[in-house]
Amino acid sequence: MCCCVVFLLGAATPESRSKSCTDVRAAYSSKGFNVNDVPNTGVEGGHLKVCPQGFSCCTLEMEEKLSQQSRSDLKEPVSTLSSTLRNTFNQRHRHFDQFFRELLTNAEQSLHSMFVRTYGMMYMKNAELFKRFFQDLQRYYVHGATAVNLDSMLSDFWAELLERMFRLVNVQYDFSDAYMECVSRHTEQLQPFGDVPRKLRIQLKRSFIAARTFTRGLALMPEVVGKVSTVSASPGCIRAAMKMLYCPYCSAQVALKPCQNYCLNVLRGCLANQADLDSEWNNFLDAMLSLAERLEGPFNFESVMDPIDVKISDAIMNMQENSMQVSQKVFQGCGPPKLSEVFRSRRAAKDTGFTGRFRPYSPDARPTTAAGTTLDRLLTDVKKKLKHAKKFWSTLPDTVCVGERVAVGDECWNGTAKSRYQSAVMSSGLANQISNPDVVVDITKPDMVIRRQIAVLKEMTSWLKAAHSGNDISFDSDDDGSGSESGSGCDSPSCEDDRDIYFSTVAPVRPRIVQVVGEGKDSGGAAARCSAVLVLASLVLTLLLTHWR
Repeated sequence: MCCCVVFLLGAATPESRSKSCTDVRAAYSSKGFNVNDVPNTGVEGGHLKVCPQGFSCCTLEMEEKLSQQSRSDLKEPVSTLSSTLRNTFNQRHRHFDQFFRELLTNAEQSLHSMFVRTYGMMYMKNAELFKRFFQDLQRYYVHGATAVNLDSMLSDFWAELLERMFRLVNVQYDFSDAYMECVSRHTEQLQPFGDVPRKLRIQLKRSFIAARTFTRGLALMPEVVGKVSTVSASPGCIRAAMKMLYCPYCSAQVALKPCQNYCLNVLRGCLANQADLDSEWNNFLDAMLSLAERLEGPFNFESVMDPIDVKISDAIMNMQENSMQVSQKVFQGCGPPKLSEVFRSRRAAKDTGFTGRFRPYSPDARPTTAAGTTLDRLLTDVKKKLKHAKKFWSTLPDTVCVGERVAVGDECWNGTAKSRYQSAVMSSGLANQISNPDVVVDITKPDMVIRRQIAVLKEMTSWLKAAHSGNDISFDSDDDGSGSESGSGCDSPSCEDDRDIYFSTVAPVRPRIVQVVGEGKDSGGAAARCSAVLVLASLVLTLLLTHWR
């Protein structure tokens, strides 16, 4: 609501105002209109359509121009407040999206650097497998299940990694493609990588769904605000705004401001449709806040991606730890393999098993935090903004009708004169405007643009609630029906087994690799095996490199 700014040329008595329109000429001219439109002295206002028809400093032409001006003045504060809200969440969307993308990039770079140091040529010859892994994660973040079936992608990744590692730990044998297909069919029963694939799948699925959906919600907010705030005012609203803002001009009271309750009734009538958005808007914001809490806790994207190189290395080392048992089970299920010609000519098969193991790594400095911040900081900031945005639409008239735009008490314009405003203030919403004394509102014709945005918010809220439970609503039909792996993991007794994957802190985890010890094996035995490995490592690597050549 635009304040009636005027340039007073001096104090005027009621008697002089009844004869002079000097103040009106100055105020009218300050709006950019031709001062010659304004009569020098008051005229009878019987020709006016909106303002009181007694003494007047307005002509019909002036009233029409001021009506158009009132349209702009009505939109200006609404546009300003909406633009601020829109810009706020445009910026937060950019911050989150950049942060998640950079976490993915940093995770890939960290794994590459660590695996080059740890596995050397063995990794370099198989680096494309890990490159594809991160490319698929990038695609899943951007496009979701329509582009990448995360479960299938992860299954394929582990199956291919098993095939390559199985060949490495059994270099004395030749394996046909048919034999390796048999190995792949038994991957689930063999569990060569221990429990890492299962846990990582759950962690990745939930954190990616939460991150994608939350970012999508942040992107939706500016779109909704932009469409709702540009809804055109009705003719009845323009007429009411003209009467409130510029009829004081016609009565030569250019400095007179509207009564606050009068302003509230006009704005609640003009923004009745926007107020009806409030209920679904608040539901959407509540769902965003709930998902933000998930991102701070069990679905923390940063805590999953930051140590992903360590988790994959754990899986590889677990395979190496149990390579003998895995190989024996494969040989029993798929049949004895053929001994390689090279090894057949050198030594007996029982002496050629690869008994070494890959070296554990010593972590150096990890990449700097993505976007120069942390997920915790981003979420703390955005939660404040989300809470502040609640009830934005229903309180918009109250936000506009304050301060310099209005006056209180008896010294205000009540629509007909300088006096107290006596009418009751209407409640917000279209249905409550049926008795609005200052704005003619057709409550039988809701604005369809706003109704569509209500539907959009409702749909987005359902996606946010699904993400809160670890589900992507876009591929619920493809879900395997396993509540313990696709749900929230903490809301029912059926989820007890998955609690070990949750993170007790928000900060990124940076663990050192811990050797995976099988059931019934103590840590002392694991340490002894590591000591033996250091002696054999050089010989084993030389052997492998010779075989690859």
